[in-house]
Amino acid sequence: MGKIHASAWGATPAQLVGLVSSDPASAQQIAAQTGAKIYESLDSLIYDVDVVDICTPTDLHHGMVLQAAAAGKHIVCEKPLARSNAQTREMIAACDRAGVKLLVAQVVRFFPEYARAKAVVDSGEIGRVGVIRLTRCSFKPARNDPSSWFHDHARSGGMMFDLMIHDFDYARWVGGDVTTVYAKHVIDRFPDAPGDYALAILTHASGAMSHVEGGWAYPVPMFRTALEIAGERGLIEHPAASSVALGVHLHETSTSDASIAVPRNPVLEDPYTTQIKHFYDVLNATVSVPRVTAQDGAAAVEIALAAIESAQTGRPVHLKGAPR
Repeated sequence: MGKIHASAWGATPAQLVGLVSSDPASAQQIAAQTGAKIYESLDSLIYDVDVVDICTPTDLHHGMVLQAAAAGKHIVCEKPLARSNAQTREMIAACDRAGVKLLVAQVVRFFPEYARAKAVVDSGEIGRVGVIRLTRCSFKPARNDPSSWFHDHARSGGMMFDLMIHDFDYARWVGGDVTTVYAKHVIDRFPDAPGDYALAILTHASGAMSHVEGGWAYPVPMFRTALEIAGERGLIEHPAASSVALGVHLHETSTSDASIAVPRNPVLEDPYTTQIKHFYDVLNATVSVPRVTAQDGAAAVEIALAAIESAQTGRPVHLKGAPR
């Protein structure tokens, strides 16, 4: 992810001053491509920059954000924002006190199909949203490396936290605040193949319901995503592996359903680049409100943790302030 962010910053007027990495080979590669200096630690880097972009394992986000905020630096932080709700609150409070921006890289909001679907919802074209269905299933990261931080739940939070948080955030973006989470989780059902699959049902304060499906169980290199948003006047769909980026199907009062297709544009830029360019504009105050706020990042963490708790207890989890 550090390589991806470094490349994306290259599409902005910003200067990539330096980098810190635990992987010397990757650091050398990025430095050679960008001209950035390799620093030994965040301590040695932090006072030479205006913005710190954190692309480390999730369990390191909290400490690094606090360090950057204390130094008065703006921050871009990869998702998930942190490993606990207490940590996200502390990070946001520290950034508020320091007067620095905390921008959370929930990149799905910048994928063209997902952004277009949100715009269609906001236009009122399909009416009030009733049901949101989201799927994100892939192979397990570093599946042949048991020492990888992805496999350590204390560090990554596991699939429900690291992967499904994308769609928890998107569901909330489209359907509004979440009040209740109920989830089921199946791990390693088959002894000869990795299996990690979960299904979560979110109830929104608006009355909408979201079905969120996630998995680290596909063979390499399969990765499938899909979205479906049903409203009172129509349906938006982005089927998995579809050649059509987005379909909008509206109910007609006289004849058959109408179908509006938004074709895939091969020249669209990488969503990670779109995201970093947006953050650059926010940091330079040409965009006043970020598409993803720090509070959005914290809310996604809260939903993900509630889904994990529900799967472990077998009971629905009511989020803070939600009616019981």
